[in-house]
Amino acid sequence: MNIEIKKADDFNTINWSGGTSTQLYIYPPTSDYQRRDFDFRLSTAMVEVEESDFTSLPGVSRKIMILDGAIEIIHENRYSKKLGKFDTDSFEGDWKTSSIGKCIDFNLMTRGTSKGEIKALSIEKKQIVNLPLDKATDFLIGYIFSGEISLTINQKIHQLQQGNLLVITQFDSANLQLTGMENSEIIISKIII
Repeated sequence: MNIEIKKADDFNTINWSGGTSTQLYIYPPTSDYQRRDFDFRLSTAMVEVEESDFTSLPGVSRKIMILDGAIEIIHENRYSKKLGKFDTDSFEGDWKTSSIGKCIDFNLMTRGTSKGEIKALSIEKKQIVNLPLDKATDFLIGYIFSGEISLTINQKIHQLQQGNLLVITQFDSANLQLTGMENSEIIISKIII
């Protein structure tokens, strides 16, 4: 099993027309978002304008989750949907998509045969949550949106602070045990390459 913990200083933040975007993880590590040669990419974005258009990304499947704030996401000639905290939407990158409202969001982009899912977990102080590791999953990635979490895996303890990214690969049959050191929120991504 391989465990990697990345801190906020490890991430690259760029400006875009509607705010800022922070790349949390890209795979393979040699790939580049601008070249669109990744298998998957995780990022957060701050949407600071009331109306914004999404970048066209042909060949990319997208999942978005609202972390703070609220938006209405509009997929032209398809559907629109209101999204609040921890609500998600899945769509294709070549859809003509726009949004109304300001928020912080979490994004999973996949290409080719890569597939993924995202979900939010709220963990109260001293609450223990067990997460089984599925051998079919290639990457289990946790983003600590708020709070502080203690992770126990194979009798080893890791402290995860707000803004940290936990990346686990090469699973064995272990379980993850998450304990809230304070009220915390973590976004879990499971990705199959």
